[in-house]
Amino acid sequence: MSIFNKGYSPKTHINGTCVDGCRCRAALWLRPLLSSLLALLAGCVSPQAPPAAPLGFELPAAWHDTTYPAAMAALDQTSLAQWWQRFDDPLLSRLIVQALAANTSVRDAQAALQQARALRDVSAAALWPTLDSSVSAQRGRSANVTSNTFQLGLDASWEMDVFGANRSAVNASEADARASAASLGQVQVSTAAEVALDYLALRSAQERLAIAQANLVSQQETLQITQWRLQAGLVTSLETEQARAQTEQTAAAVPSLQTTIEQNRHALAVLTGQPPAALSAVLATVGSLPQAPVDLALAFPADTLRQRSDVRAAEFKVAAVAARVSQADAARLPSFTLGGSLGLSALTLGALTDGASVVAAVLASMSWPVFDGGASSAQLRAQQAALAQANTSYQAAVLTALTDVEDALVALHGDQQRQLRLQNAFEAADIAATLASQRYSSGLVDFSTVLETQRTRLSTQDSLAQARAAVSSDHVRLYKALGGGWQPENLRRP
Repeated sequence: MSIFNKGYSPKTHINGTCVDGCRCRAALWLRPLLSSLLALLAGCVSPQAPPAAPLGFELPAAWHDTTYPAAMAALDQTSLAQWWQRFDDPLLSRLIVQALAANTSVRDAQAALQQARALRDVSAAALWPTLDSSVSAQRGRSANVTSNTFQLGLDASWEMDVFGANRSAVNASEADARASAASLGQVQVSTAAEVALDYLALRSAQERLAIAQANLVSQQETLQITQWRLQAGLVTSLETEQARAQTEQTAAAVPSLQTTIEQNRHALAVLTGQPPAALSAVLATVGSLPQAPVDLALAFPADTLRQRSDVRAAEFKVAAVAARVSQADAARLPSFTLGGSLGLSALTLGALTDGASVVAAVLASMSWPVFDGGASSAQLRAQQAALAQANTSYQAAVLTALTDVEDALVALHGDQQRQLRLQNAFEAADIAATLASQRYSSGLVDFSTVLETQRTRLSTQDSLAQARAAVSSDHVRLYKALGGGWQPENLRRP
């Protein structure tokens, strides 16, 4: 119902001409007033870019581990965008692409981003005037006289954002939307890394299973030889039982590795948005462990922070809370509202088209909170405390990012050295086990030497396989720590 519906009298028009007191005279100056207000509004629609959040400490100029060169030119966001392709494994690439499209966490983050952008648009709508329409028909009877009233109306109102409360709300919503976009990037980066790590764990378990089965065959052959020699009276049952114990111990590792393989298959299926057994056939074929190339160059710490989606998300959250501090501060100041209405009112439907039925009104109002029990001041203090929390969370995100890279570098360097030493140890253990078997057959060494060399070869070979998997996993964690290929361009509005 329009505001001019109250107190309207058709007597203000005589023969289609306005007389003194007719409200439709307001329409003569309502149009230029609204035009000037809309022009003022046009300069207030675009939200300001969020300010940079304070850090509170100095960033290091370079990484502590100097094993790898720092060259931003060699490691930009483009080269990291699809880091998994550096492992040269088509199946791994296919699984990651599928996970980025179908993973439930990714889809949830995408929905959260859509919600944040919709809420941003809701906040932006408060900067514009609102326009409502109304239609009514009334039939009344008084003193045996029946009368009808028909009305059409448009109501417009606009809250003038004099002190920037609405603009601050828009800036807060815009920062929330950008933080949500960065959070989506973080989910995508984490999902890709998790798929890669589970895939590497699967290939590592398959490799270790093959090692265990090969050693089991060798140990079973040794057990068979000792049984023959026992029957010939050349050895005692001690050697036979020792061989059987080692064989059974190796066989016991097989079910555990098979369980690990199945669990990794299930994990990969769920990460790609499928039931646990969906990839059993695809991953049934044993594949080699993917290895990342050694040509690794690092970005500088400051560049890494710009590539980290979680750091950027924390920074935008600071901007959002800062805007809400401004909004809470402006809420304690006066607010101004302009309203207007334009409509038609007549006693018959046919008279609605008569120019005499046009009525209009303009309303301007101001409100200023005088006493609210300290609620507005408390709200401002709450937002200021939230800003302090957001700043602390941002600093924590930066420190976490720096720690992730440093830890990944240390782990990668250490595992590479460990792999090199284990490779040398395995080569020596393999030669020792072969020589021990030959000399035992010739009666030059006792059986305990054979068992010990076989046990050492199996242990060293298994450790080497785990070290190779650790090096590949360290590369994945390093790529993730460096930003995982996330690009800030994803923050642009759709």
